[in-house]
Amino acid sequence: MKTESIWQEYRNKIKVFLHAKVSDPDDVDDLLQEILIKTFDNLHSVQSEAKVKSWLYQVANNAIIDFYRKRGRAAQLEGEELWYELSEESTEQALSRCIEPFINALPEDSSALLTAIDLHGQSQKDYAAEHGISYSTLKSRVQKSRERLRGLYEECCYLSLDKQGNVVEFDPKSSNCKGC
Repeated sequence: MKTESIWQEYRNKIKVFLHAKVSDPDDVDDLLQEILIKTFDNLHSVQSEAKVKSWLYQVANNAIIDFYRKRGRAAQLEGEELWYELSEESTEQALSRCIEPFINALPEDSSALLTAIDLHGQSQKDYAAEHGISYSTLKSRVQKSRERLRGLYEECCYLSLDKQGNVVEFDPKSSNCKGC
């Protein structure tokens, strides 16, 4: 078994597998390089050529796990290491002050629905069962209520969104913004 021929056969398949688990293409390339090095160093330990494919995918899976573990440890920084974040209120924190007054400004059915689900964390299925509403109907009502809530935010503020639709910046349109 030659590393070159095996890598040539499986490289693209492993890369597709990595892309399914890791979103950043640069991270995928780094992981692919790590897997190549591990393949070069340890391919001799594979007993049979029939087991190469499963062994490679196990190496790839372990690399992904290690990648997310390292990233998780980096996210657990505390105290003085985060001094630069302590001084500024996040966009989410600033907008959260508005959520309850805005929800209360919605029609009563929408207000009760969003209060139970978004503020108190009740599951949509539980809410639907409790109120005798079909689950699909409730999902539609939640979506419409959230759209109305977003409309209230947009009446009050100019919103800048990222690719996923998350608010990254906002500017109040006036000083007498509803509820904020």
